[in-house]
Amino acid sequence: MQAGEGTAVERRAWLALAVSTLAALITVIDVSIVNVAFPSIRRDFGASEVGLSWVLSGYSVAVGAFLLIAGRLADQRGRLRMFLIGVAVFVVGSLCCGLAPTTGFLIAARVLQGIGSSVIGPTSLSMVLPDFPLERRSMVLGIWGASAALGAALGPSVGAVLLDLLSWRWVFLVNVPIGALLLVLTPRFVRESRDPDATGRFDVLGVPAGTLGVALVLVAVVQGGSWGYGSGATLASALVGVLLMGVVVVRSMAHPEPLLDLDLFRIRSFWSAASGQLFFTTSFICIVLFNTLLLQEYWGWSPLAAGFGVVPGPLLAAFLGGPVGSIADRVGHRNLLVFGCTVAGLSPTWLWLRVGAESDYAADVLPALLFLGVGVSCTFATFSSLGLREVPSARFGTASATLRTTSTLGFAVGVAVGMAVFAAALPLGRPAAFDRAWAFMAVTMFVGAAFCAIACPGRMVTASSKARVGS
Repeated sequence: MQAGEGTAVERRAWLALAVSTLAALITVIDVSIVNVAFPSIRRDFGASEVGLSWVLSGYSVAVGAFLLIAGRLADQRGRLRMFLIGVAVFVVGSLCCGLAPTTGFLIAARVLQGIGSSVIGPTSLSMVLPDFPLERRSMVLGIWGASAALGAALGPSVGAVLLDLLSWRWVFLVNVPIGALLLVLTPRFVRESRDPDATGRFDVLGVPAGTLGVALVLVAVVQGGSWGYGSGATLASALVGVLLMGVVVVRSMAHPEPLLDLDLFRIRSFWSAASGQLFFTTSFICIVLFNTLLLQEYWGWSPLAAGFGVVPGPLLAAFLGGPVGSIADRVGHRNLLVFGCTVAGLSPTWLWLRVGAESDYAADVLPALLFLGVGVSCTFATFSSLGLREVPSARFGTASATLRTTSTLGFAVGVAVGMAVFAAALPLGRPAAFDRAWAFMAVTMFVGAAFCAIACPGRMVTASSKARVGS
């Protein structure tokens, strides 16, 4: 039985949320933890820059390509079942990464990891949300988002410690026992849920077209820097990808079980959250990347020192995420998003105005990290909370996957455009290149704040909030 408004939340539901947040934690850690291992992987395999880039890009492309079908299958076949499949695939991929004998094998294993992560993402949320009443879902998403922020904080530092004590292979192997624990605990605390009206069928043309289309667009974005954004390979990949995605949109207008649920985009809270999130993630991932580049490449810090140097921001976001999520419905998602994007935009602005070759970490970098931490705590989960606010529980998996797809696209665009801006300004000197990159991040984040102020709906009045006002 699903929780309704005003109903008590069972202890089992909180334990299910703990399992869900642990899953979110390891998938987010796995994105950031790999960056610190690149030099060791290059040394052991003699890998080229292109090969190393695909260790990261292969994971990201696989996540983005399979999210939509993963969300659709979760709603149709069962969220718990799909979650367990996703964890199992992720664990096998992690094991293969840790045992990889060559760069090519490692890239293939990273793609397998990415497929597992694409299933874990939407199912980890959608399988627990039905057990919580509407007025508690913002808090639940805040806790879930805090685990993602904690993962971003732990990734570089945990990776650096594992490299220092063991080897780069343990960056991947550490996922195996955690994943095994999830496979044991999840069935004990999580109830199966699905869309009761699902037929079990799917669009046999739209699914492969959508999966390949998203993959090709992401390939064009992430590889454009090395191929050249005007090259035939980049343009062909982007063009074919966009055409295939157009096929999906057309098919989704008439098919009874479409890959892309266009009805979701008739919900203002959903489409505004998905669009605003694109601005935010584009800037956010760029800020995270350039914070590490600043400490390692510009100031010459060791990977271990840089890993711990970037921790304060995401650690603050993890600490604030739960409490901020609990007040989202009271202060309004729109207000929280505008405030969060604005404060997050102060992070690159501060670096742009303050940082130089001789700058001081405590005075010039730490405040920027804290600005970002506050901003992330107000936005990361709030976009998901707003996006799912008016979505029927039967479509949680599909809606969550669609939101994650726009987020993944933002991550890919942010890295690609940020690095392109940086590279284009390098002839002017490294300080100017960093300034241009920070300016791009700040403008993008402030535009996102303005978009949220205009497009996102105001506070939704629920029955429980009416009762509080009446009392």
